[in-house]
Amino acid sequence: MVIKKNLRKQGGRPPKTDPAKIRYSISFTEEEHARFLTLFEQSGMQVKAHFITSQIFGKEIKSVKIDKGTVDFYMRLTSFHSQFRSVGVNYNQIVKLLYKNFSEKKAAAYLYKLEKQTIEMAVLCRKIIHLTEEFEAKYLKKETPNDS
Repeated sequence: MVIKKNLRKQGGRPPKTDPAKIRYSISFTEEEHARFLTLFEQSGMQVKAHFITSQIFGKEIKSVKIDKGTVDFYMRLTSFHSQFRSVGVNYNQIVKLLYKNFSEKKAAAYLYKLEKQTIEMAVLCRKIIHLTEEFEAKYLKKETPNDS
């Protein structure tokens, strides 16, 4: 019986190699607390203890600012791109069906109309690309550390 107890594995979480056992207590004024929370939110970290430790020991914290307008623009542009791609797939299917189901003359007439619509779509696509480039140049400029 004694041998079986020693062979039995322990359950639960495996022990940490270097557990944090020492604890400090700190008090803030309302103003200091608000400032602390602002810095914590800007850091993007999930745990306040990790944030405090990184601040004390000088670890670099990367803060990412998310602009909701930019995210919305990106989402709409992505959905528009998927719609544009599906139009291209449909275009290929239509061309195949025209040659399969109609005579050469009729298919050529329909393709002429389709070609005009395609030219309009190409112009629209160029305008969209131009607007996207303008938006990126105006609002998505990467900030460099030398921009003081």
